[in-house]
Formats: sequence, C-alpha cells, structure tokens
Amino acid sequence: MYLTKNELEIMDVLWEQGRPLSRGELLALPAEKTWMDSSIHILLNSLLRKGAIREAGYAKCGKTSGRVYEAALSVAEYYVTTLDSTRIQPSLPELVEAYLAVKPTDEETRHKTAELLK
Repeated sequence: MYLTKNELEIMDVLWEQGRPLSRGELLALPAEKTWMDSSIHILLNSLLRKGAIREAGYAKCGKTSGRVYEAALSVAEYYVTTLDSTRIQPSLPELVEAYLAVKPTDEETRHKTAELLK
C-alpha cells in the first residue's frame, strides 16, 4: 500500500490520537499540514478505498451528525505493507539488523525483540 504525503499526515493524526475522529477534528488537530482543508473529502475517500482507514460510526458535530474515521491498521502494519511494494524483499534478519544499526535501542527493546524471534 502506498500513501501520499497528505494521506500520511492524516494517518499520523489518527495514530497519534488513537481514537476515531470526525472530519472537523481532522481539520483542526494537525498544527502543520500541507493539504488544503477543501481536499479532506478526497483524501478520506482515497484512504477508505486503500483500506488504510474505516468508518467507525457517527458523532455529533455541531448541529448535525457526521462520520468518524479510525485507522484500519497500526503504524507498524502500514510500514510492513510498504515493504511489499519493492521487488527485492529483504529477509527478517536483514531488516532487524538494519533497524538496530540505524535506530539506537535500549536493552528492554532488544530483549523483547529476541523473545519475539524465539
């Protein structure tokens, strides 16, 4: 799955908030955004089509009710799906080794990773 920069900005807000958000909340929450408010419907529909978000019901928005949206996958699940977009697939040990080389990790994180791989 490939998400555009604008779509990722919306996903970041949903991931950070960890709860379903209305269109109005999505417009109000990000302090810095590169997309125009008028394009929110296009972006939400694109994310729905791609399966990145899902409708999570309705909420009172002023005098009317509006749909609320939630992330359909976690941050980690999204980044794993981006690996599928390349033709050459690194192995899991290669990925873990590269991640640990780039990102400093503490002892607890290394221990949890080792436990997962057992």
